[in-house]
Amino acid sequence: MSTQAKLPGRLHHTAYVTRDLEATRKFYEELVGLPLVATWCESDELFGAVRTYCHTFFELADGSALAFFQFEKQEDQELFGPQMPDSPFHHIALDVTLETQRGIEERLRAAGYTEPGMYVLEHGYCRSLYVKDPNGMIVEFTYDSPDAVKPELVQARRARAHQELARWLAGDRASNNVFR
Repeated sequence: MSTQAKLPGRLHHTAYVTRDLEATRKFYEELVGLPLVATWCESDELFGAVRTYCHTFFELADGSALAFFQFEKQEDQELFGPQMPDSPFHHIALDVTLETQRGIEERLRAAGYTEPGMYVLEHGYCRSLYVKDPNGMIVEFTYDSPDAVKPELVQARRARAHQELARWLAGDRASNNVFR
């Protein structure tokens, strides 16, 4: 594998299609606490047709963003915004402090979120709060266990990453989660 001079600095944004920008705004801004920092209303020639859409950005602490599109025409909405898979293994995870996670969980509960639309999973190495947003996308708010992010443990996991992958691919399915 070739190397490059520098890794990408951070995620700029990740984008999704929504059917209801106001419900999406309320969820991310009022319940999660991510500020709406940009709204672009545009019409562009894309894939053989003029597409009119609104593109919103909700900022994370590092300056990156979760972005959402809503199209003017229903046919564009259906073409570019297929249904989100209903799977906990298809999600986006955001790094949070324990205090932030608890605040989000409290606001979600106050807004009426309950299982199975919202749940907590203790992985051992992290505590994860999962919730479905108004688009059906699962968002995870992850608080890393202080023990799991000790520099020597992070370095050891990094050093064994390829070996552990090779072990799994060869058929050895034994857990390597020492935090459970």
